[in-house]
Amino acid sequence: MRKLLLTSAAVLAAAATALAVAQPASAETAAFTVVSSWSNGYQGQVAVTNTTSSTITTWRVELTFPAGTTVAQSWNATQSGTVFTPASWNGTLAPGASTSFGFIANGSGRPTACRINGVSCDGSTPPPTTPPVTTPPPTGTTPVAINGQLRVCGVHLCNSSGQAIQLQGMSTHGLQWFADCYNDASLDALATDWRADLLRVSMYVQEQGYETNPSGFTSRVNSLVDEASERGLYAIIDFHTLTPGDPNYNLANAKTFFANVSARNAAKPNVIYEITNEPNGVSWAGIKSYAEQVIPVIRANDPDAVIIVGTPGWSSLGVSEGSNSSQIIANPVNASNIMYAFHFYAASHKDNYRAEVQRAAASLPLFVTEFGTVTYTGGGAVDLASTTTWLDLLDQLQISYANWTYSDADESSAAFRPGTCGGPTYAGTGVLTESGTYMRNRIRN
Repeated sequence: MRKLLLTSAAVLAAAATALAVAQPASAETAAFTVVSSWSNGYQGQVAVTNTTSSTITTWRVELTFPAGTTVAQSWNATQSGTVFTPASWNGTLAPGASTSFGFIANGSGRPTACRINGVSCDGSTPPPTTPPVTTPPPTGTTPVAINGQLRVCGVHLCNSSGQAIQLQGMSTHGLQWFADCYNDASLDALATDWRADLLRVSMYVQEQGYETNPSGFTSRVNSLVDEASERGLYAIIDFHTLTPGDPNYNLANAKTFFANVSARNAAKPNVIYEITNEPNGVSWAGIKSYAEQVIPVIRANDPDAVIIVGTPGWSSLGVSEGSNSSQIIANPVNASNIMYAFHFYAASHKDNYRAEVQRAAASLPLFVTEFGTVTYTGGGAVDLASTTTWLDLLDQLQISYANWTYSDADESSAAFRPGTCGGPTYAGTGVLTESGTYMRNRIRN
């Protein structure tokens, strides 16, 4: 572990790796400069340089500003208040390598102090009058109570304390078809019997979905977010685009929908936005353009939530269309606190898909927002061997996931036996399919 020392003539600030352990002084350096200023603010820049003889894999800059000065926005870093960690592409620095990030400050105050994981920039223990900023301990036992507001740090999903975490949960089926499956009893079972962390709320846009009744489907999504919140579960709001595959077809609908749900749910710490489900037959440039138009709509209301962007080839990082993640790594979405979706179906997608995930995970923050234990059709035999290999890999890489599907659809991917959603019982294994039994046991354990 190493420390980043940030100095300038006027201020001291710092960067460090995210693990709070003792570190040698002056291992790396970073310099703060004012690029431009105006009457009520300025643009600042921090350049981080690895001056050691070893590669570093992450850094953490925490700036302290005087009262009246805040950071309005930043780029080339993941921002949480006045703490900055790498974006998806600039956490690893070879010896002698540098990176930088910038920010816009509201107010004229320059940074007055720095923290390096609780110690001063020079490696000494800070005096008692300036204790490090700490996160209050959790006051509950639910996933949200324990982890709080999530953020992206480097290539990981992290909790409010900056610890990398993995969420495990289930995805709904289309709300237009299986509304009866999402009631108090079924959601209680997901939270307490399955011990899941999240519910993905899958709202189709076409296929008798959102476009047929925008206000009705928006209301239904908000209600399910409330239900997840009451149970301490994280909720992914999935704008479930599939056909047509170009998300730009739904750009106007996406802006309207996400403006509404982000304004309504901005105060909730448990909401994650998935802005396009499975882009297909469209270039990465097209997906990126869509994302860079929709993300600001969400950020205008909810500056802190994690946002997930779909990837080419039905969110396969391009593999299902003969490509790979290189195009995304070379040209990432110009936004902070985002992740990239990956989907797989265990009976259809095997070693070459797993190899690409392992390669991409070194550079991109990934979230498996949908996967099945069966073929990509949602049917066929359950492939427990491939599913286990997949989930072992995701556990190893700390990649979060949601299984398709928490429903009683007449297909082998469904967790419940057909007819279950018409009755009162959802807990236990008696109402579960082979896939549901496996997933419940996997998530519980």
